[in-house]
Amino acid sequence: MDVKGVQARHEGLGLTGEDLLKMHYYMLLARRVDERSWTLNRQGKAPFVISCQGQEAAQVGTVYNVRPGYDYLYPYYRDLGMTLFVGQSPRDQFLSIMGKREEPNSGGRQMPGHFSSRRLNIVTASAPVGVQYPQATGTALAFKVRGEDGVVLVCGGEASTSGGDWHEAMNFAGIHHLPVVFLVQNNAYAISVPEKAQVAGSIACRAAGYGFPGVEVDGMDVLAVYGAAKEAFERARRGEGPTLIEAKTYRITAHSSDDDDRRYREREEIEAWRRKDPILRFERYLEEIGVLDDEGREEAEDRIRAEVAEASRSAEEAPPPEPEDALGPVYAGR
Repeated sequence: MDVKGVQARHEGLGLTGEDLLKMHYYMLLARRVDERSWTLNRQGKAPFVISCQGQEAAQVGTVYNVRPGYDYLYPYYRDLGMTLFVGQSPRDQFLSIMGKREEPNSGGRQMPGHFSSRRLNIVTASAPVGVQYPQATGTALAFKVRGEDGVVLVCGGEASTSGGDWHEAMNFAGIHHLPVVFLVQNNAYAISVPEKAQVAGSIACRAAGYGFPGVEVDGMDVLAVYGAAKEAFERARRGEGPTLIEAKTYRITAHSSDDDDRRYREREEIEAWRRKDPILRFERYLEEIGVLDDEGREEAEDRIRAEVAEASRSAEEAPPPEPEDALGPVYAGR
């Protein structure tokens, strides 16, 4: 592959070598935090894990356009790569999956994957699938009414587009030309239901029915996702309305730690997708353009593994909630 041609790709997107290494760091950090979460689950220390493995490129490529603490993020339960990027820490994640008292999302009340931070403008999801979409359009309407240039990023899987909430939000956003980016991470399975039995036609093409662009992108390619998201965010900030991005990706792990995916997909399918691993694919690109070599990869790996190990240790030692913590904040005090 021509090195100059490869370089032109990220340079054409306005990205520097420093940007590329930052993307790589957060993709790899999300993977290692996720892997450690599964270990804690198997050790009986974390009752439930829902994974982001395979979807790191879709998440980091999109969220790289977010201005943390100003724009709003409505993540769905797999968006670990996004929440780490905007400012939550690996320790925050481990506190959450172990239900510790000081975990930032809910103080140990909510199940893992319900990310939340008032400071970082991360709005927690409700348990019913898809209800985040109309909530996100409400926040986007507030930006528009105030005359601010904030953008709302709202995410979900392909199954969430089957519900009425998604369609109502798309319609509302289209009518009012709201600054919202809808990211659908189509990972091929709605729990045990394959995409072909869940989604009729193209998700991306549905945007045309609501009067705004829909883009299908290779969700295993972080630069392709970044490019699509960059255009979507720029449109929103210019007041040109919403965009739908369908990132075609793959869920490498089971749906959750309680799922036995051997019942509905073959191991050969998973292994074929593992060969398309978005992190390995991005690392090959970085090697070709001279941004990352073996030494640099080892340094990044060592740094992240040490960071994750310390975060896990610290979270394990953190105290659990006290029984009386269950009473508040539930009822308002007098």
